[in-house]
Amino acid sequence: MSTGTKDDNVLVCIEDGIGTVTLNRPDKLNAFAGAMRKEVTRAVREMADHDDVRVIVITGAGRAFCAGADIGYMKELLEGNDTEAFRALVEAGREVVTAIRNTSKPVIASVNGPAAGGGANLALSCDIRIASDKASIGQTFNRIGLHPDWGGTYFLPRLVGASKALELMFTGEMIGAAEGYRIGLFNRVVPHEQLGAETQKLARLLAAKPPVALALVKQAVYASGNHNLDTMLDIELDHQLRCFDSEDATEGLNAFLEKRQPLFSGK
Repeated sequence: MSTGTKDDNVLVCIEDGIGTVTLNRPDKLNAFAGAMRKEVTRAVREMADHDDVRVIVITGAGRAFCAGADIGYMKELLEGNDTEAFRALVEAGREVVTAIRNTSKPVIASVNGPAAGGGANLALSCDIRIASDKASIGQTFNRIGLHPDWGGTYFLPRLVGASKALELMFTGEMIGAAEGYRIGLFNRVVPHEQLGAETQKLARLLAAKPPVALALVKQAVYASGNHNLDTMLDIELDHQLRCFDSEDATEGLNAFLEKRQPLFSGK
């Protein structure tokens, strides 16, 4: 099933348990304009509630993942001293990344090209990032005198440490796929022409896993940054008991003993 927004700047496709959100302004390197932020939020939230979606993929059309904000529109806001409209843009970015983090389903960023500014942090907000060898990523905000948003000051230090995060944000440099992989921004880097196939391969792998267990794993891992070991052991016990009571655990154990592939229902 494929759909688009009113202006087709965001495309949505659901197939074989995989929901794909494609930023679709290739002539502008998929820079966010108009209602695109809200449309991405809406798409992610709808997929989060869609029983047929097990995994969500976010990618860009053309040669870029996302260039962040539309600079022309930002200039208009600055010239008009329209602080309220600028605040609304930043808040709309907050809604996108919180929707991604709040969904119980795995979210994969398929980074097909440059991911800059808000586009970089859109990728960082996802659970897993698989990148083309032509991809690049950068905290380019201070090139135009601005501060990181879209959760960059939260996501980046947790991935690379405070000192490296400050270096990347201070310099505003774009770094290539190989360096992004080396420092932990990308989970995988693949040849550009194989990105689509490798993304689908990973998404299908996750879609075949038990949804209850994956949802609880995502919840626990992100909670671990705010809790001590004893609390996490309590959370693990609670999650383990919830999995033990699920139909998926019964199916998984039976499939293992019967030497067949399990078919998890998410119940």
